Amino acid sequence: MEESGSLPTGFGELEVLAVGTLLLVEALTGLSLNSLTILSFCKTPELRTPRHLLVLSLALADSGISLNALVAATSSLLRVSHRRWPYGSNGCQAHGFQGFVTALASICSSAAIAWGRYHHYCTRSQLAWNTALSVVLCVWLSSAFWAALPLLGWGHYDYEPLGTCCMLDYSRGDRNFTSFLFTLASFNFLAPLFITVTSYRLMEQKLRKAGRLQVNTTLPARTLLLGWGPYALLYLYAAIADVTSISPRLQMVPALIAKTVPTVNAINYGLGSGMVHRGIWQCLSPPRSQWDRTS
Repeated sequence: MEESGSLPTGFGELEVLAVGTLLLVEALTGLSLNSLTILSFCKTPELRTPRHLLVLSLALADSGISLNALVAATSSLLRVSHRRWPYGSNGCQAHGFQGFVTALASICSSAAIAWGRYHHYCTRSQLAWNTALSVVLCVWLSSAFWAALPLLGWGHYDYEPLGTCCMLDYSRGDRNFTSFLFTLASFNFLAPLFITVTSYRLMEQKLRKAGRLQVNTTLPARTLLLGWGPYALLYLYAAIADVTSISPRLQMVPALIAKTVPTVNAINYGLGSGMVHRGIWQCLSPPRSQWDRTS
């Protein structure tokens, strides 16, 4: 796609502004909620446990997705007036890499949390710090590895149809793209999804037998499917057919859906967790000494 010139094919100024506004709302909401989760972890000693380290990893990844959406929102609004991607080709590659790293880290961190909850509820043993740190390190190193491959020639980053952000290019449909896609899907979508579904299903069976089902065992898997499934379907279609047959507007839908995942995850794992919720409330509440002075 050209970096300058007229508006992208199939989009008017009002549509570009609407997408930019939606991305801005998604970015600010995701950043706000996940920042509260991160702040509560840093300031609440009770949350500094190996199990909550996995939640912190997810919050960091989702904050990265929201930052990526914020850049996309800014470029959407600038594109109406400047008619170009404002950050150049190197900025496109950096934006694509950052977005891909955080997206993969978010998916894998969700699977890690599912495994951590299974370990906690079913084995009745505390997760060790060494294990949690190893899992988090593996998640981020693996995500960085896969995101770096398009920079090295296996896959390619390019502009999305609206030209407001960069992502893994699915429009080529060549053998290079197809091989990268199926390898990526196996390791970074199907495997985390399998771990998530299996962990929660085993945990649900265990807790039901004990008569103490305390966690939502279906929402995490649904979030993965509904949040990232449209992207997976789009890539799959691009691998077996001509993706240009899909309208540019429809091609933008998976990106807009995926940008809502940080908000859903923050509500599910942050606000939905009693301990994290109490930690957030403690961070937002003034110290007791201040209450004493005002009362």
